[in-house]
Formats: sequence, C-alpha cells, structure tokens
Amino acid sequence: MFSTLRSRASARGRRTDPWVMGVTSVFMTVFVSASLISPGVVGAAVDAAFVWSARWFGAYWQLLMLATFVVMTVLAFSRYGRVRMGGTSSPEFGRFSWIAMIITTLLAAGGVFWAAAEPIAHYASPPPQYADLSGGTEGAAYAMAQSFVHWGFIGWAVGGALATLVMMRGVEKGMPLRPRTLLWPLMGERVRTHWIGAVVDISCVLAVVAGTVGPIGFLGLQISYICSELFGVPNTYPVQALTILGLTAVSAVSVLSGLHKGIRLLSRGNVWAALALIAAIVGMSSLPFVLDLFVQASVVHAQEFLPMALYRGDEQWLGYWTLFFFGWFLGFGPMMAVFFARISRGRTVRDIYVGATVVPSVVTMAWFTALGGTGIWLEQRTPGAITGPYAEDGLPAAALAILQELPLTGALGVLMVLVALIFLASTLDSMSYSISVSSMHEGEPSGLVRAFWCVGMGLAAVALLLVGDGGIQALQSFIVVTAVPVGLIMLPTLWTTHPLLRDMAIEQGIVAPRGPSGESGDGAGRTRAEAPVA
Repeated sequence: MFSTLRSRASARGRRTDPWVMGVTSVFMTVFVSASLISPGVVGAAVDAAFVWSARWFGAYWQLLMLATFVVMTVLAFSRYGRVRMGGTSSPEFGRFSWIAMIITTLLAAGGVFWAAAEPIAHYASPPPQYADLSGGTEGAAYAMAQSFVHWGFIGWAVGGALATLVMMRGVEKGMPLRPRTLLWPLMGERVRTHWIGAVVDISCVLAVVAGTVGPIGFLGLQISYICSELFGVPNTYPVQALTILGLTAVSAVSVLSGLHKGIRLLSRGNVWAALALIAAIVGMSSLPFVLDLFVQASVVHAQEFLPMALYRGDEQWLGYWTLFFFGWFLGFGPMMAVFFARISRGRTVRDIYVGATVVPSVVTMAWFTALGGTGIWLEQRTPGAITGPYAEDGLPAAALAILQELPLTGALGVLMVLVALIFLASTLDSMSYSISVSSMHEGEPSGLVRAFWCVGMGLAAVALLLVGDGGIQALQSFIVVTAVPVGLIMLPTLWTTHPLLRDMAIEQGIVAPRGPSGESGDGAGRTRAEAPVA
C-alpha cells in the first residue's frame, strides 16, 4: 500500500516519508486491534497512563498553554505585529473563508455536545473552588466562565499562535511543512533528516489521529442516541457504523476536491448551518437571558481567568475537565499550526493572532453561551429538565434534553445532527491534510494520500465502536497520553519566536538593523533601505 502511494506521489514530483506513514499506521493498527481483542486490558493500561500523565505533566501543560497565549499577545501588539508572514504580500484566502476554516478545526471537535453539556455540568456541580456557588444567576455565570477558560483563548492560542509563526518562517526558509520544523530554530537544517525530526513527526501524527478518531467514534454513539430518542431509529452498532461511514464519505469527497474547493466550501457551509442552529435555539428560548449571561460570564472570565486556568486542587476533577481539554488541544497544536500556516500566507502577525485566536475564541464563547446558556435557562425554569437526563445518560443527553424542551424538537434535532456531522467532517478533512503533509518528504500531498488517512481514521472509529463505551473512553484517555511528547515539542516556541520575528522585522524595514554595520538580524547583510517594506 505504502509503496503504491509513494510511487504515485513520486510521479507527480511528490515523495512520501515511509517512516512516518509506516510507524504511525502500524501503531494505530496495533492499538485498535488490541482494543478489539482485549478492551479491558487496554483500557486499564491507558487509564493508568492517563493518571500518570496528568499527575506529572498537568501543571506543566497549564503553564505552557498560558505562557503561549501571553507571549503571543505581547508579540501581536508590539511592533512585530506588523511583520507579514509567508513570503507573499497578499493572502491566498478571503477573510471569511480563512476564519471559517480555522474555527472548524477545533470547535468541531466538540462544538455541539460539549457546548451543551459542560456548562450544565458545572452549573449542577460547580468546580471545587466555587462549590458554594451552586445554582442561581451567579452560579450560571461561573459555570459558563469555566467553560470559556477550557475552550477560549488558551486553547485557541496553542494552534493559532507561536507554532504557526515558527512554521511559516521555517517554510519560507526552505524547511518542510511538517511538525519537525518547530525545532528548526534550535537544530537548524539538521532537523530535516535527523532522527529527532522523525520522532517529532510521528509523535504529532499519533496525537492528532487519537484526538480526531476519538470524537468521531463518540459522535457515532451520540448521533445514534439522538436518532433513537427522536425518531425511533434502533440505537445499534450498524446505525452507529453507518453514521461514521457516511461522515467519512463526505470528508473523502471533500479531500478529493482539493484544499480550495473541499475544506473551504465545507467550512463556509458549516458556519452558516451553525448560525441557523443557534438562531433557531436562541430564538425559541430567552435571548435576553443568553445575552445577559454572556456579559456576566465574560466579566467573571476576566476576573477569574488565572485562578481557573491554574487551579491545582481536586485531582479527579482536574483530570476529568481542565487537563483533559488542555491535553487534547495541546496534542492538536502542531497539526493545527501546519494547517494554519498553509492557509495564512500573506497575513501579518497581528492579523493571524486576531483571526486565529481572538475571533475563534469569541465565537466559541458565544456558541457555548447560546447552547449551554439555553440549557441553564430551561433548567432554571423547570428544575431537573436538563440535569435529570444528563445525570442519567451523560453527555449526549444534555443536547437532546435542550431540544426536547423547545418547540420543533424534530426539526432542531435534524439540524443539530447535520451541524455536528459537517463540523466533524471539516475537522477530519483539515487534519487528514495536516497528517498527509507530515508524511511527505517534499511537495503537497496527493488526494490519494489524504484520502488514505481520512478513510483510515473513519474505519478506526468504526472498529473501536465494537468495544463499546470502554474503547472510546480508552482512546480519549489516550489523547491525553499522546500530549506528553507534544508538550515538549511546543515548549521552544516560547523563546524562539521572538528572534525570528525580529529578523523578519529588520528584513521588512519595520525596525532598524542591528549593529554599526547596518547588517540585518539574519546575517543577510542588507541595510534598512534595501529591505522590502511590509
């Protein structure tokens, strides 16, 4: 299979990396096979690894993600914010399409179901440090603010910040569009062929495969649950498998359509479908309550940002919520950087920060308030309407319970299923692109290579459903475990990004050259007058 892919790619001037494709494919195949053969043993092993990872690396992840957000914010609003990335003067994609593609990469991973479930979970059972704020308006604001911390600025800054800038500068200097380029400022050209580069690529591919397959498999269970409750469709494995295969087929068609047609059109459609869902839900509930909650939660978010982000108390709660999300997003970080770097050429540092961190964060918080806030409003009107089904059936029941309390439940259910499917199709599409790029020695990946990864992740999710909830939970715990090496890979960007931007600012005439000879920061020997102006 790999030799066929490689020969076809070579015929078009492309060359795949058999080590990255081979090791990652074999590893995931072995993991899925072991889960099918002995799910209990695999689940116990992964859970133990999850506990160890959260205990030893949890605080480090919290500090790393917070520091990444702070450093990127400072750079974006400094004089280096005007540096134009990518070696071109004009963006390749329009602003709406660009932001739509960015938003669907991370929000898609849990935008529908976590947005409905997490706020109501924190409302019913407040975080340990706010245990005395149960219920009422204040409890709702703190519950929503905690969700903002998990899904807001810190999470988005990991992919849409320092790693993206290092990646874009490396590619401009001739480095490959692969995770190993994040270590280029430390290792130079050696990272292109060094074994460390291969380890970096493999670790990042495994992290994003785990982070993508888990939500896909979970989606099959959730969609099947909704269809069973609303439309009487049997909640069986064949229905779940067909749901995932349909999702994979949509993603494969998008993959074969190319980056411009596929991901861009799917993302644009995703945004409009999501807006229709939000407008329908909020329009049938209390718009004033949702708007007021958004304002109050934003104030609490600003006041309690550091205490919520750096909380180190209850280990069980921390592992289930903050560290799970932070580990998940951290695992996505390098591949998000690969994808963002590919679609962000021609934009300034400040533009990338606003478009890939600020805007997606605000959109995500508004999305969570619309869905989760509606759930809290319904719960306050009829106690137990949302918390009852959530306590009994877990995550999928929260979204459905909200719909069942509103008019036109069936129509909203269809729309929610459609939005969830398109969201995850967009993520599967963009991540298959990033994985495929990371599996190439040179050149853009062919549609066949991207389709291979897209279909492979879909089939892996179908296989994992055979082991039931235990297999999916084991894989989601595995998401956190795979974040351990990725966290080490992302660390150097904290201090290597600034020198790279300084050199680029000198080249583009934004700041004066260093030194009495007037040489630029990268040794190019050009004076400020000779440097191109951004």
